[in-house]
Amino acid sequence: MSSSRREFLIQSGLAVTTAAVASTIGLGRARAGDMDTISIALASRAPVGLNPQQTGLNGGDNWAVNQLFDTLVKPPEGRWAVKPDEFLPSIAESWESSADAKTWTYKIRKGVKFHKNYGEVTADDVVFTFQRQLDPKQVTANKVIYANIASCEAVDPMTVRFTLKSPDPLFNGSCASTLSVSILSKKAFEEKGERFNTDAIGTGPYQLQTFDANDGLLLTAFPEHFDGPPATPNLRITFIADTTARTLAFAAGQVDMIEGVRAPGWIETMKQRSADTIFDATAPGSHNTLNINLTRKPLDNLKVRQAIRYGIDNAAIAAAFQGIASPMVGIIASQFAGSVKVADLPAELQYKPDPAKAKALLAEAGFPNGVTIPCYVSQREDYASIMLMIQEQLRASGITLDLKIIDHTTFHSDNRQDKNALALYSSSFPPVPTLTLASQLAASAEVKTDGKGGGNYSHYGVAIPGIDDLLAKAQNEPDFDKRIALIQEAEKKVLTDLPLLGIIALSYVIARNPRVDIGYKVESGPAYWSLAKAKRVG
Repeated sequence: MSSSRREFLIQSGLAVTTAAVASTIGLGRARAGDMDTISIALASRAPVGLNPQQTGLNGGDNWAVNQLFDTLVKPPEGRWAVKPDEFLPSIAESWESSADAKTWTYKIRKGVKFHKNYGEVTADDVVFTFQRQLDPKQVTANKVIYANIASCEAVDPMTVRFTLKSPDPLFNGSCASTLSVSILSKKAFEEKGERFNTDAIGTGPYQLQTFDANDGLLLTAFPEHFDGPPATPNLRITFIADTTARTLAFAAGQVDMIEGVRAPGWIETMKQRSADTIFDATAPGSHNTLNINLTRKPLDNLKVRQAIRYGIDNAAIAAAFQGIASPMVGIIASQFAGSVKVADLPAELQYKPDPAKAKALLAEAGFPNGVTIPCYVSQREDYASIMLMIQEQLRASGITLDLKIIDHTTFHSDNRQDKNALALYSSSFPPVPTLTLASQLAASAEVKTDGKGGGNYSHYGVAIPGIDDLLAKAQNEPDFDKRIALIQEAEKKVLTDLPLLGIIALSYVIARNPRVDIGYKVESGPAYWSLAKAKRVG
């Protein structure tokens, strides 16, 4: 049974949320807390843990980890570092790489202190942090990201050297600045054991005061932070998964900031009732791509895949999100190096929306009366709203999606078991294009029915020849510009074969009370950012 957009709105409760916000938003603006405390509510049920390498952390946990820990290097505030020369010092005061981009050496800043008297950071702490990721016996988050590291060693007490298996001119982005290698205190970790997950010790501007499954987290200023203490003494992080409850908590002034709802209509409703609300949004945010399962008929037919591409109007889908989305051309977001622009592509790869051409392609493929494709999508607002718009657009091209909307956890579980014919996937990627391609399209990442495969839900590179050769060349190219040129070649091949369609890049959004100034403009970056400069201004 297919689903309609109206049914989805009813099922998801968004209509209820909208009505509730309309009646209460703007009230109680001054009640969000004391002048020495800033509060944020995030769309998770409860904190899981605060160990940066712990598996299964949710978005709220990541927000806290980002305040409690520092990495070797960092991007500029409020945006990604896209090129090698854009990274800034953090725990490492300086670094250098070899000409072949396979050896990276970092000088540790003197005097960087861990919280609660656990001493100063040395090379041993950095090596300990990375060795946990390199040890196959240790269960750690995002382990695959660090697979290119051959060794990590202390040259002296304040110097660390990484030797890579393959060149990586963006090592600072692919590894050194990622959240899951936030620098751990070896002493604290070994002393606390499993307790470190809920009693974390970092070097960040905030330190952990309380961890409570019901009340959330209270972080307090770390006065000895190497970059100075935060602007506000206390940061409270609460967890409110329910969209309505979270929105109403903000509207009533109970919290200063909330994770927004990434569905058409939510931001406009908020603006209509309280025009002064500030929306901080990352770009590109999440990459929303449509995986076409090449092992399912009639999707194994290129003409059918081309018909699907011509039947989808990315720009119209992006416009429905009212300023927080942008259409994708390939599968790498336009804000990142390696992406391709429509104007630079040959006409046959531009895929301007054309339902008539889509119908003609279906007829050429042997389907003059159209096709029906069974598929399913998550009930989460962003997934469901995008897929329902795709369903509506494709209907005009003679393509019927027999679409089911299911529980979010079940959706991901079933995708990992290769049960979906058209899988909409939403994920945030750093501006490291080799990671984006490898995780979604490398043959080695092919999905498996036992759930032990990767994120290549299309079986690209296995069902038909893929981009593995181009990807290998890019991964072995030490020159950044030459590497990007190879990535663009791979993008063009993907546009030719269409195993995966870029739909939209959708911003991650935080709604903020105007009485809080975070100290900089959020333009891009991951789905969390520093609140060290945040303060009340009214």
